[in-house]
Amino acid sequence: MITAVDTSVILDVLIDDPDFGCLAETALRKAGTEGKLTVCACVLAEIYPTLGDRRILEEFLADWQLQFSAMDVESAVLAGEYLSEYLSRGGKAHRVVPDFLIGAHAAATADRLLARNRGYLRDYFESLEVWDPTEPQPRGS
Repeated sequence: MITAVDTSVILDVLIDDPDFGCLAETALRKAGTEGKLTVCACVLAEIYPTLGDRRILEEFLADWQLQFSAMDVESAVLAGEYLSEYLSRGGKAHRVVPDFLIGAHAAATADRLLARNRGYLRDYFESLEVWDPTEPQPRGS
């Protein structure tokens, strides 16, 4: 089982979010026992400001056994296709580009995505299993 991990879950752990930190940590640990954990470039870029140092970032990834997985052209094109659909429905692109890239990368390289779902993941990435740590069990399990 390969689980791609979204920025939302990692930040919840890093900042020890009072509402989601424990749930995110529990889900991340469970996913780690079930197989490989991966992150893409967007996730690394989004968590870097919280860590503030490349060495600390590398230590964090190693401690959590999070492996970097590069994005390929297929993932980028898939993200663009869904982004186009989102924009045609009236969506605003100011913030969602990384979200679509993370979702497309997960759809192309992983069995599921561990993320606090903001609605669009299940709407656009219908074939991707989305595990929201705030839900009682992974959806589809």
